[in-house]
Amino acid sequence: MDATLSAARRSWVASAQAPDADFPIQNLPFGVFADPASAAGRVGVAIGDRILDVVAALDAGLITGHAADAAEACRGGSLNGLMTLGRPAASALRHAIGELLTDDGAAPSGTRQRVGRLLVPIADVRMHLPATVGDYTDFYASVFHATNVGRLFRPDAPLLPNYKYVPIGYHGRASSLVPSGTPVARPSGQTKGPDAATPSFGPTRMLDYEAELGFFIASGSDGASAGDDRVSITDAESRIFGVCLVNDWSARDIQSWEYQPLGPFLSKSFATSVSPWVVTMDALAPFRVPAYERPAGDPAPLPYLAASGAGGIDLTIEVSLQSAAMRERGTPAVRLSRGNVRDLYWTLAQMVTHHTSNGCPLRPGDLLASGTVSGPTPDSLGCLLEMTRRGADRITLPGGETRAFLEPGDEVIIRGYCARPGATRIGLGHCSGIVG
Repeated sequence: MDATLSAARRSWVASAQAPDADFPIQNLPFGVFADPASAAGRVGVAIGDRILDVVAALDAGLITGHAADAAEACRGGSLNGLMTLGRPAASALRHAIGELLTDDGAAPSGTRQRVGRLLVPIADVRMHLPATVGDYTDFYASVFHATNVGRLFRPDAPLLPNYKYVPIGYHGRASSLVPSGTPVARPSGQTKGPDAATPSFGPTRMLDYEAELGFFIASGSDGASAGDDRVSITDAESRIFGVCLVNDWSARDIQSWEYQPLGPFLSKSFATSVSPWVVTMDALAPFRVPAYERPAGDPAPLPYLAASGAGGIDLTIEVSLQSAAMRERGTPAVRLSRGNVRDLYWTLAQMVTHHTSNGCPLRPGDLLASGTVSGPTPDSLGCLLEMTRRGADRITLPGGETRAFLEPGDEVIIRGYCARPGATRIGLGHCSGIVG
């Protein structure tokens, strides 16, 4: 295990030592921040409730050696440059920054004071999208989600025949990716009620969220010529820079009318919220678990998707909701569900491998997402479509309000974290948005 992950490691940044801190010294996620009055983003690393400005640390002579090249790649105000260098460069930079923030007494005299002057309170900045995303692909990797949704529309055959053979996905709109905290406007589109003779156009009445894990591509596939871009299952994880949280907002009534035969279109292209911090695959190492164990009788993955080892991640994703009335009363958000990425039928590596299996290039900064993370129990469902059975069973909020789908003023907050005995808890922060 990497020494940077030792549970005994401590930071001199006091807030990083809180038991429930998302960003202890063992995490050190990357993000892009800006002064609220400035449009220019700067790459930073989160520690406790502070951000270390990477380029400022480089210019102050605090980052040297191989890590300096990685820090230099952060001058562009996005993580694309660092992602292009690949995971080894990011690892070197993470190690160097960890040394600056570790309370082990090994740093030269005065270093702590110099670093301290470069720390910025997270509460005082505006977070940007972590990268300029060229392409965005959303998968359908939870068999529980796929089965629950399929049962609503095809009770006798909820899973289509291809589901257990191929990681299903669709190409989303990178232009509609928005940073966490961005208000979400209710979209309009065509819908058709079950008893209506013709469709009508208007605002969706079935606005939903989808709690997902996103992952950014590092050092993409080469793109030299057709067929040369395939990433093997053994190499796939080396192409993943790190993970974030994603809310794939969905208009279910628009979706049910438009999705046949080509899949989601306007029902999902109006907004997708992305959390600001990218937790590296290095930081996730203590929380790796075997891939989801397929039930007896399920087909084995085809050889190009078959891999052994720890393909899963023990990563909890929680969804909470706070209505406008709850905010006015000072009532905190109520947790609706708690799922886990370890329950995904398809691993991140399998999604990357299949994505490139036809020669499709992936580029640094591309974003892939898991699809809704749902588990086998009612309290682990990652969207309202499943929880309310398409609106048939309303949920009750504190104060007596009920919901089948989202209403104006509702805020959805998605949080992610990893925790297990013997390891330091790390978090992904949160991904939020208020419905307009």
